[in-house]
Amino acid sequence: MNTISKEIKENAVYRIDENTHKVSKCFSGLKDADIWKKPNEASNSMGNLVVHLCGNITQYIIASLGEQPDTRNRDLEFSISEGYSKEELLKMLTETTQKAKEIIHAASDTQLSQIRNVQGYELSGVGIILHAVEHYSYHTGQIAYWAKLGNNKDLGFYEGLDLNKKND
Repeated sequence: MNTISKEIKENAVYRIDENTHKVSKCFSGLKDADIWKKPNEASNSMGNLVVHLCGNITQYIIASLGEQPDTRNRDLEFSISEGYSKEELLKMLTETTQKAKEIIHAASDTQLSQIRNVQGYELSGVGIILHAVEHYSYHTGQIAYWAKLGNNKDLGFYEGLDLNKKND
C-alpha cells in the first residue's frame, strides 16, 4: 500500500470518528422525543438523519467498497418517525461506522482505484470514501444545528482547543 492510500484511509477514519463523537454529544442533552421532532414537513428529524447516514454509509462503503449486496431502502430512512431511542440510534450509527472503518482500513490500492456504480454515480474507491465522509459531515452539521436549537447551548465540540491559533 502506498503512502497516499494510507493517508487517505487514516484521515477518512479520523473524520468518521470525529462525526460520530459530535452526533453523540448532540444527543447527550436531548430526550428521545426531541430526536424525532421535525421543524416542518420539508425537513428531517435528527433520528431520520442518523438512520439515513447508516443507510448511506452502508450503501457506499459497506456494500460497494466492501463488495457486499446493496440492500438499502432509502425511502424508509425518511419515513420513520419513531421507534428508536437515542441510545439505539447511536448504537446503530457506531456499529455501521465501525464496519465501514474496517472496510476502509482493509481496502487495497486496487480497490481504492476501481470504478464502481453507486446510487447512479460512477466513483472510484477513493471517491466512495470521500462521498461518505463528506455526506456524514454535512448531516452532522444539521444534527448539531437542531441540537443547539433544542438545548440553547454550545455543544462543546472544541473544548480545550484554541481555534484562534495561527498556522505554523
